[in-house]
Order: sequence, then C-alpha cells, then structure tokens
Amino acid sequence: MKRNATAVWNGSLKEGAGKLTTQSTTLKDTQYSFKSRFEEGVGTNPEELVAAAHSGCFTMQLSAYITEGGFEIESIETKCDIELVEGTIITSHLTVNAKVKAITDEVFQQLVTKAEKNCPISKLLNAAISTTATLA
Repeated sequence: MKRNATAVWNGSLKEGAGKLTTQSTTLKDTQYSFKSRFEEGVGTNPEELVAAAHSGCFTMQLSAYITEGGFEIESIETKCDIELVEGTIITSHLTVNAKVKAITDEVFQQLVTKAEKNCPISKLLNAAISTTATLA
C-alpha cells in the first residue's frame, strides 16, 4: 500500500503560503503558512498533521489489540501533542480515554503500551513517545 500527499509553496518562508492536498482529497488545497506553523494563523501545519496521523494510527492499533483480546469497545478517544523544539519534533504524547466493556485496567494498560510501540506512525517517529491512558 502506498499513499501520497502534495505540498505546493509559493513565495518566501515568512511571506509565502502553501497548499496541501492528500490523495483522498480529504485535504484539498488546504492552506498552511509560516504564521499557521509558528504563530497564530489560519490553516494547518506539518506538526498538527503528524499529531493527527499519530493519534489516528495509535487508536486504530489499540482498537485491533482490544478486539483481538475479545473485548467490546464503546469508544476510544486519543489526543496527540507534538512538541517541536529548534526544528526537531522531540516528543509525541498520546492522551487516551476509552470505554471498553469487561476489561481490567491492567490489561488495558498493557494493550496501550503494545499499541504505542507498534503503530506504524510510532515506528516512523524519531521522538520520545509517551502515553497517558484512562479507562472509564
């Protein structure tokens, strides 16, 4: 499986602007700029997209492990915070809130750790990855 996205940038770094389009067209000519990345501006930025990718990937991986364990998922919500320092993404922190029928917290935490280590985006990132998980 291969997926793609395209970035088009016009102008200088600070005054220019770009547009992002994904293969699925979920993002289609979505704007991004220096301001949306480093200040407060309209549009997305690469770090926000990495956070979306990591939270989505992790949540799907966790869902697979919970289902394989024979448990019924009511919901899983994952927020991802990406930290960019001096041009390097240094951390990705996942905050998970889940409702899963008949699972113990111990088993849930084991599956969270397994998903954190094995989701494809976690494997891609060269950053410290951490998770805080709460079972409702």
